[in-house]
Amino acid sequence: MLLADDIDDLARAAARGEPGALDALLTAVRPEVLRLCGRLLPHREDAEEACQDALLAVARGIGRFEGRSSFHTWLYRLTANRARSTYRALRRRWQVETGGVPLPDPPDPRRTSVVAGTRLDLLDALDAVRPEAAEALTLRDLLGLPYPEIATLLDVPEGTVKSRVHQARRQVRERLTGD
Repeated sequence: MLLADDIDDLARAAARGEPGALDALLTAVRPEVLRLCGRLLPHREDAEEACQDALLAVARGIGRFEGRSSFHTWLYRLTANRARSTYRALRRRWQVETGGVPLPDPPDPRRTSVVAGTRLDLLDALDAVRPEAAEALTLRDLLGLPYPEIATLLDVPEGTVKSRVHQARRQVRERLTGD
């Protein structure tokens, strides 16, 4: 297993177009990307689909990795966005395939995994929040990035990140509790 510094070195090499660096980077980060997608999406198949989308986005976008933050921070942002996009696409597909029939009621915890139901509810609630606030909340609360790292990644002041996270938490809480 490669250390974070080794991953950062591989990412810089891949961004420069060095032969073999991108393949080595994608192989090294795939397990972590899948784990992150699994934290957001309740079904393994959906997490695997989001993982593939994220890895493809890494391959296509590695040339834009500037190194302002660590590669892992950049990867977390990209992965969170891809997982949320995968969820939205799956939800749209469900609506098309069922002829507009609304999504089922929230899962009954007596019959389903409470964790899975909670993640679906959270993803629905995040979709109702301004994208920049939802992104900050995802990076902070779901992926555990510290405020300074998020500020660097989003290129906004740390106070702005804290404000967005606070606002998103309030909106998500209202959405989840129905208040």
